[in-house]
Amino acid sequence: MVEVVKYGATGRRKCSVARVNITPGTGKVTVNKRPLEKYFPLETDQIIILEPLRITNLFGKFDVTATITGGGTTGQAGAMRLGLSRAIAICDPENKSTLKKADFLSRDPRMKERQKPGQKGARKKFQWVKR
Repeated sequence: MVEVVKYGATGRRKCSVARVNITPGTGKVTVNKRPLEKYFPLETDQIIILEPLRITNLFGKFDVTATITGGGTTGQAGAMRLGLSRAIAICDPENKSTLKKADFLSRDPRMKERQKPGQKGARKKFQWVKR
């Protein structure tokens, strides 16, 4: 029996969580059991996701499988990019410095600000009337 080497990592952005697994293969990318092009129809999201593979010259050498939950499409794309970058760093530690230099290994801390009591939104207030 041939043992399949599998590297996994988790990426998060806003409310999205992506669990990414990479295995040596032909470069097939699957997201929630669908091809990348079907799940992310916007080309910008596809470019964002595949950037770690391009920058490390590993494009076409790994099969990528991801399970993504929560958030919107752009947040999910950012979460998958972080998860893929972390998985590549685990698989080949020599690429870690390249990914770090490109700022792909740092989590984006920006989150949606909560709505405060007595206000209309996070920052917006109700209209003030003097008389």
